[in-house]
Amino acid sequence: MSRGLIIVGLILVAVGVAWPWLSKFGLGRLPGDIRIERDGFQFFFPLTTGIVVSIALSVLIWLFRR
Repeated sequence: MSRGLIIVGLILVAVGVAWPWLSKFGLGRLPGDIRIERDGFQFFFPLTTGIVVSIALSVLIWLFRR
């Protein structure tokens, strides 16, 4: 269990570090991502981006387990 958590943590750190380069591919600006901007307030919820990343990771994990 602890090994799995460490791997998940390292993946999250890697994605966080790579996010500036990943955003150039359009991640975070897909249709369906919720963005609300008002005076002194900004809210962003990457709904579609999260679904796309989840599907991609699920496919990768499925391929590695075969």
